[in-house]
Parts: sequence; structure tokens; C-alpha cells
Amino acid sequence: MFELLPEVGLRLPGRAGTLRFGMDERTAQWAVATVADVRDGWVCGARWAFSAQYRGLTLDAYGDTTDRHGRHEDTPGLAGIGLTRAPFPLTGPSACPVVLRGIDLFGYPTSEVSDALGDDLPPTLRLSGDGLYLTAVSVHPGSVRVER
Repeated sequence: MFELLPEVGLRLPGRAGTLRFGMDERTAQWAVATVADVRDGWVCGARWAFSAQYRGLTLDAYGDTTDRHGRHEDTPGLAGIGLTRAPFPLTGPSACPVVLRGIDLFGYPTSEVSDALGDDLPPTLRLSGDGLYLTAVSVHPGSVRVER
């Protein structure tokens, strides 16, 4: 089970530990490598990024971000985590639950998940899907700056 911890990061399955915002690339990759093969990735504005596949889910992580336009805060260490479900079996629970506040996010109708979560989701959390089911979730440590 993956457990989203919006102010902290992401608890990994089994005893692999927790990806904590601010941790360095090597530590983050090592933790994920205990449950899945890690592959290098790329994210605009990040010095490092990687992904891993685990039981029908893709985990993406990136860090050491800068934003020359000033819309986001520069963030040292782990700055963003995302989980995406494979696009084909959207109905029914995923092989590995992705949980927020004890609620499995994937495999149930979006309306049911939204009702269970309520309206006070952290501003650092993003949920997305095809309208009927959620297919992706991401979390980052800080909120987006609002330009006036």
C-alpha cells in the first residue's frame, strides 16, 4: 500500500520506508529501489527525476526544483511525488492500494471517492482522472504562489 502523507511525502509499500519532502536524490532512489526498479526521468525545472513501476502503478518523483518565473518556491531535495494507475483496468481496486486518510483512491467512482474525502483536501494535493475514475494523484510540499 502507498499512503499519501500531504505534509510529509509518501509511505512506500511494505517496510520500504517513507519518501519525505526535502530528502536527497540518492536516499529517495534507494528507498524506492527496495520495492521496484528505478529509472531516470526528466521534469522541467528539476535537477533530478526518476520513476518506477509497481503492480500496475507508476511512481514519479523529482527534486531540487527552481522556477525562474516565480510561480513556485524553489525547493531543495524531494519536491514532488506522483502516482498514476495503468490506463486499462480502471474499475475495481488497484493491485496496490493508494490511500489518503484511509480511503483507497483508485478503482472506485470519482464521486464516491470525493464524497468520502470531503471538501478540505490539502492545497498541495492534486487528483485527476477521466471523469468516472481517478487515474493520478500528486503531492508536493508547498503551495503555488499567487501572482497579483
